[in-house]
Amino acid sequence: MEKIIKTIAEELKIRENQVENTIKLIDEGNTIPFIARYRKEVTGGLSDETLRELGDRLNYLRNLEKRKEEVINSIDEQGKLTDEILKAVALSKTLAEVEDIYRPYKQKKKTRATVAKAKGLEPLADIIMEQKEIKPIEEIAKEYVNIDKLSDEDKKNKDKVVATAEDAIAGALDIIAENISDNSKYRKEIKRQCYREGLVETKAANPEEKSNYEMYYDYNEAIKYIPSHRILAINRGEKEDFLKVKLAKPEEKILAYIERDIIKGETQFTNMLKETILDSFKRLIEPSIEREIRSDLTEKAEEKAIKVFGQNSKQLLLGAPIKGKTVMGFDPAYRTGCKIAVIDDTGKVLDYTTVYPTAPQNDVENAKKELLKLIEKHKIDMIAIGNGTASRESEMFVADMLKETNRDVCYVIVSEAGASVYSASKLATEEYPDINVSIRGAISIARRLQDPLAELVKIDPKAIGVGQYQHDVNQKRLAESLTGVVEDSVNKVGVDVNTATPSLLSYVAGINNTIAKNIVKYRDENGKLKNRKQLLKVPKLGKVAYEQCAGFLRIFDGDNPLEITAVHPESYEATEKLLKEIGAKPEDLKDKEKLEKLINQLKHVDIAKMAKELEIGEMTLTDIIAELSKPGRDPREDMPKPILRSDVLKLEDLKEGMVLTGTVRNVIDFGAFVDIGVKHDGLVHISEMSDKFIKNPSEIVSVGDIVKVKVIKIDTERQKVGLSMKV
Repeated sequence: MEKIIKTIAEELKIRENQVENTIKLIDEGNTIPFIARYRKEVTGGLSDETLRELGDRLNYLRNLEKRKEEVINSIDEQGKLTDEILKAVALSKTLAEVEDIYRPYKQKKKTRATVAKAKGLEPLADIIMEQKEIKPIEEIAKEYVNIDKLSDEDKKNKDKVVATAEDAIAGALDIIAENISDNSKYRKEIKRQCYREGLVETKAANPEEKSNYEMYYDYNEAIKYIPSHRILAINRGEKEDFLKVKLAKPEEKILAYIERDIIKGETQFTNMLKETILDSFKRLIEPSIEREIRSDLTEKAEEKAIKVFGQNSKQLLLGAPIKGKTVMGFDPAYRTGCKIAVIDDTGKVLDYTTVYPTAPQNDVENAKKELLKLIEKHKIDMIAIGNGTASRESEMFVADMLKETNRDVCYVIVSEAGASVYSASKLATEEYPDINVSIRGAISIARRLQDPLAELVKIDPKAIGVGQYQHDVNQKRLAESLTGVVEDSVNKVGVDVNTATPSLLSYVAGINNTIAKNIVKYRDENGKLKNRKQLLKVPKLGKVAYEQCAGFLRIFDGDNPLEITAVHPESYEATEKLLKEIGAKPEDLKDKEKLEKLINQLKHVDIAKMAKELEIGEMTLTDIIAELSKPGRDPREDMPKPILRSDVLKLEDLKEGMVLTGTVRNVIDFGAFVDIGVKHDGLVHISEMSDKFIKNPSEIVSVGDIVKVKVIKIDTERQKVGLSMKV
């Protein structure tokens, strides 16, 4: 365990005691959000991202140690364990290195070498490897010819027959070739040389065929420099049969390295060993090393893509809510009509309909009449338009229609990714059993504007669509990572226990789907919860789950004013003492005038002195003061608000040099896509993000950011816009 602690501390650049304490907390069953928020003294204030990384590495390194044990036991059972093997296994840092060491001792399927061993040709292979000039090899090999010693029945089985000296030598060389291929030292060095000097080469499967992969039709790039997004693009092009991919390796150097290690000067064995080394490399080593390197490159590229996807999703989930507004959800379409849903400021469905302002019906007048009527009837403040098919035509229709109303209404373009997945889900059916599947999409679009987090947690995180190649990466790993991102986001914001849906509650630390449903059922049967302690009456929500979840659940009109904050019940006593010390009471949190006075007093608290008096940690006290200074405040209020529009911009309206304001919709390895109000998002390439060198676009922007951009390129034919943030 000490070794694991040391490794993680070095990798994450944190102290060993931080790692040790965190592992203890994880092993005790504490959740990451709970550890990150309420055990800062124990972990030294590690963030949720670092804690999740630590958890991932802990799992990997524990699996690595377990595999090392299995490999050592297996080699020992075969009676072949040596101090050298023990040392090599102990020094291995990856599962791939351990498997390379185990390779020669694995039970093999039938190979040319296993057949040769069964014929008793191993001693002959040893003689050739020793390279001693006893007598001509052909004479030595004759001793291994067994055809005259076999029964007539055995002679029929080719796997038992050594008919000639040439057969014996060929079999012995097959054994040597496999031994070379299984040598972990050679494999490690070959991989090192390939990573240092190898190239990824791609060719077109059919050069005449048009595709999105034309830049890769005759392409090569150094393995050590190729970025992850290119690896994933090439993999997809190969999978879709547009590309042929191979790795170019420094073959001469590799062969020379193995020859230097094996060949002991000029002998009768020199040429046959050279040919065997070449055979071993071409037939056995090269295909498996190529698979391993490509698998390794893909794994690293996927990890990077998953990380980017997680960062983007977190920003989207933490998007600023639009509170206190009645919203019309507008789900655009052509043939089937645009679905409309009206939602009040609490998220309740007031009305819904379908209109046909787009092709082929083009019934603009009736659609206008219907929607203007709804705007007046329900006093609509905003229209949320989905950004999918027919979005631009719908936006033009809405912009035109708004000129005919006296109400101050604006519209916002909302990402509708995953809305159709949600519409047809079991959850949507439970929420709106009497509403048509197609209308549910419009409800989801409207609600995403009002409260992105509460709505997006209902959708499989993969369907949110803010990443690159999310369908090409390891789906299990992606799902685990995104679930963590959603959990961290939900717990950062906190959840109103009396209004939250089971979907939202299920992401709260310590609460699973069953407990989430039980909380809602308890609420329905007993009315609103008045204090957090009541949670202990919810079936299956025991003391352990209560400790994990209590601080993240808010009760806004309950018995205890502290429960509108993230102060944990375990700190109530200390918090009340703190308030008493400065002449305040918990009730002051709900009184505007007293709260202002309280906030001012809290600014002057001597943290170190007060923490000692209250017998709590300084980090915990700092968090308590921060919570008391903004009771019930939503941290998402600091996030950029969506851009409100009232008129439409067409691609033809754009001119190079124009400066516009846009919303960052997606951040990828090579830049960011920004919605500037035309049909397709414009691309800000990483080179156009800053005058300084930046390694990753996420250093500069996040999904949801509002940015100023300059139009630097317009490709009308391909409907593409190039943007620059160097305004």
